[in-house]
Amino acid sequence: MKVLMINGSPHENGCTKRALDEVAKELNNAGIETEILCVGNGMLVKHGCIACGVCSKLHKCAFDDSVNTAIEKMKECDGLVIGSPVYFASANGTLISFLDRFFYAGKQVFAHKVGAAVVTARRGGNTATFDELNKYFFISNMFVPGSTYWNQVHGNTPEQVDQDEEGLQTLRMLGKNMAFLMNAIEKSGLDKPAIEAKVRTNFAR
Repeated sequence: MKVLMINGSPHENGCTKRALDEVAKELNNAGIETEILCVGNGMLVKHGCIACGVCSKLHKCAFDDSVNTAIEKMKECDGLVIGSPVYFASANGTLISFLDRFFYAGKQVFAHKVGAAVVTARRGGNTATFDELNKYFFISNMFVPGSTYWNQVHGNTPEQVDQDEEGLQTLRMLGKNMAFLMNAIEKSGLDKPAIEAKVRTNFAR
């Protein structure tokens, strides 16, 4: 099994990478492969979704950048972890541009896989960002494991994150729970739930 990890920080080896590494360590200990894709610096993401609709025909984004790379990688993965720093009580804007296109153009590759989010901040805005990222999983038929607290660490540098013992413990437990859930799904032998045709109801009359 394999988990794709998205680093939404512009600093490839900063606090968000430190947080993802803590989760990856537990996944690796459980025999699950991990791969980190860094998209937060803006060089790999052209821009946000323009609602062109081309992806409904191509099953990939019309703009060929890291979004399509991630969609192809996700086809071979059983889980997804998204990590972001906190910007004004929100995720990094480049990451959100990536995720809007990733989940919309690649909607066929997420169902019944395991997803989790981790966030990093110097001090505040963590839970708002955590909530923002989790919405991508819940609208995509994904399974989301919990932990002993919300998946967040504090620190302005990776070295400061190392001092957040409770935060790191939360991320380790997330990794363990994610590995357990992925293995349980793999070994259950059950058929995955059938996905009904989308019903769209608009109450604005």
